[in-house]
Amino acid sequence: MSETRKPQNPQDTPHRKTLNLTDTPFPMRGDLAKREPSWVADWQQKKLYQKIRKTAAGRPKFVLHDGPPYANGSIHIGHALNKILKDIIVRSKTLAGFDAPYVPGWDCHGLPIEHKIEVTHGKNLPADQVRELCRAYAFDQIEEQKKDFIRLGVLGDWDNPYRTMDFGNEAGEVRALAEMVKRGWVFKGLKPVNWCFDCGSALAEAEVEYQDKGSPAIDVGFVCAEPEKLAAAFNLAALPAGKDAWAVIWTTTPWTIPANQALNVHPEHEYALLDTPRGLLVLMTELAEASLKRFGLEGRIVGRTNGAKLDKITFRHPFYERVSPVFVADYVGLDAGTGIVHSAPAYGLEDFNSWKANGFTNDDILSPVQSNGVYADTLPFFGGLHIWKANPVIVEKLQEVGALFSTRRSPTATCTAGAIKHR
Repeated sequence: MSETRKPQNPQDTPHRKTLNLTDTPFPMRGDLAKREPSWVADWQQKKLYQKIRKTAAGRPKFVLHDGPPYANGSIHIGHALNKILKDIIVRSKTLAGFDAPYVPGWDCHGLPIEHKIEVTHGKNLPADQVRELCRAYAFDQIEEQKKDFIRLGVLGDWDNPYRTMDFGNEAGEVRALAEMVKRGWVFKGLKPVNWCFDCGSALAEAEVEYQDKGSPAIDVGFVCAEPEKLAAAFNLAALPAGKDAWAVIWTTTPWTIPANQALNVHPEHEYALLDTPRGLLVLMTELAEASLKRFGLEGRIVGRTNGAKLDKITFRHPFYERVSPVFVADYVGLDAGTGIVHSAPAYGLEDFNSWKANGFTNDDILSPVQSNGVYADTLPFFGGLHIWKANPVIVEKLQEVGALFSTRRSPTATCTAGAIKHR
């Protein structure tokens, strides 16, 4: 039986003295999940960031202007990616010889915080109480997010972050606004915005989410109020006798028809005047065949013109005693519809701009929908109806007055928050 030998201490082996090996305290296992928190805590305890600032004092400045995260909810992978990439930039600039401070911050204002307070504490609270609750909630969210950002290993002046709700920052914003007003850069105006019926607040584009929702796609006729001008636009001595002339529009938002105030055509595209059993129809030439197929009609072209010659000719609203003038607009496309766009300046940004460009004022704009998505009681036929419930009722009214040329269901993107969105 061989003799069992006791292992020798590596320090006692003779060959070790012949090798130039370094001694290191690094363990064989990384154990990063266990060791990283102690490293980060050590950085904070030793005030590593402040020591770097002291060492870098006097160097050329490199300042990273950080767009702040929103003070609402736990951080996610997007936050981590954002902060880590910025930390890499700041550290690399420090190593490159710059004084590269990093001051973290938070955006503390906006609808999500207000909505959270409404959900937690109820609606219709006094304004000063809402502000107090929002401020307290934002502060708690900042503290939670700050702990997680520090845990990511991001170096920064975490003891002195900037917060949009700090009174000094709010006062600075007011002073800056006052200076802008003094220089004449601020004016009062109107424009369509995304609006949430439930929250009763305007929405930023990033806050709007859409879902597929079926809505009626309709073709609607507007009878010409100036047949002599329409005939001249198509180089005709007169329109054929005994027939109404219609400008036909296509839309997937019937609820905007009560707010119609104009019709838009493209100035450079060709339009045809077609003689059909329903009367004379004005359609964009390239879309005429497909449009007639939707209407279930046949027709022959009796005149052609470009959109610019139709400018300012008026047509009658289908069921209200008012006229809708034609305005030329470059945004009218060839992808769908009839080539004539119904314009409701209160509910579409392009419609609004077209309306203002033609000399009308904000006071001329009709806006029958209230902030809760319900038509004002004074609106004939549809007062008191929510716009989504009004869609089929409006289609029925168009059928009743003989202005409906076709209707079908169409999948469209609808805002889940109930925001008014132009077509």
